[in-house]
Amino acid sequence: MKRPGRRVRRWGCVIALLMFAAVCCAAPISGAIGAVAALQAAADGGGIAAGGSAADIPARMLTAYKKAAQQVGEYAPKCRGMAWPVLAGIAKIESNHAVGRDISAGGDIRPKIYGVLLNGSGAGGNTSAVADTDNGRWDGTADGERAVGPFQFLPSTWEGIGKDANGDGSADPHNADDAALGAAVYLCGNGRNLAQRPALKAAIWQYNHSDTYVADVLGWIDQYAAAAQAPDLGRTTGKARDVIDAALSQRGVPYSWGGGNAAGASYGICCSPSGKSGTAIRGFDCSGLTTYAFARAGIRLPRTAAAQAGAGRRIPASVGTGGLTAGDLVFFAYAPGFDSTIYHVGIYVGGGQMINAARPGTVVRLDAVSAMPGFAGGARLL
Repeated sequence: MKRPGRRVRRWGCVIALLMFAAVCCAAPISGAIGAVAALQAAADGGGIAAGGSAADIPARMLTAYKKAAQQVGEYAPKCRGMAWPVLAGIAKIESNHAVGRDISAGGDIRPKIYGVLLNGSGAGGNTSAVADTDNGRWDGTADGERAVGPFQFLPSTWEGIGKDANGDGSADPHNADDAALGAAVYLCGNGRNLAQRPALKAAIWQYNHSDTYVADVLGWIDQYAAAAQAPDLGRTTGKARDVIDAALSQRGVPYSWGGGNAAGASYGICCSPSGKSGTAIRGFDCSGLTTYAFARAGIRLPRTAAAQAGAGRRIPASVGTGGLTAGDLVFFAYAPGFDSTIYHVGIYVGGGQMINAARPGTVVRLDAVSAMPGFAGGARLL
């Protein structure tokens, strides 16, 4: 049994968004747009581009996912198609990859991650009491059960699928390696082929009996899988290649609200809609990155995403990503079709991917275009 996953969403402030609309990636919000819809798209701590690449996963957790995908054949030899994005998609929803915890070299996660006590109180969405099965060994209480670790297993489930992945003699759900391998074994079942979409859906459904949960996890799996693929730039030449190479050279540089210019990374300003300051961070925001990359090809861009939409030949959203070519700017808007509402920009590299400076707390990275809501087409300057 698994407990329902939870997604934590944070909302920015309408006033703050309006105050800083002219800075970096934002654009003024039209009065014709619902403020709630705009904030849902734009709050830099929310659902947009909160992931989509390995860059939002702590390195030690990513190592655990990759290791588990390689090890699972030893315990589930008939399983096919297990890959690290599958495990990352689950862990993103269950614990946000244990972000904020200390993860030791051996994979131990501290402080430990506990779910709500399943005592039927209604707290955290639980309405049925689950009796204790481990006398508090894993979940720290003998008063009932609660899910544990980065993959949020109930102790009773862990008893059947827990594996010692790091060779320390203990199968511990609070250890990144052990938990990831246990999740891989659980998802593989009796030999699923997870490369087939119906089997993958069935595995996620087994993990949590919720259509919404399945859809959420699949979305993250698709984003991680897309971002894990290196772009094929074999046919990209000239200034387009110069722009892309310049942007790719900045992968791993931190996001900084208001940061970046034609000369490169710079300290940003205060503050983003959720109050994140760039003043102590040397890096790029979305339009700072595009400004820098195009400057390497001798092209001067205006500083904000909305203004950059008018700098070249506009490509309408109606043609989809199929109308874009490598080196095009790609835009996102609160209300696609109204360029004054554009809030974000990336650089298209082909294959449905873009180079992206997503939000505070992330780094410059490859993302699927679908990682951001409000696709608003592109612009061709090359």
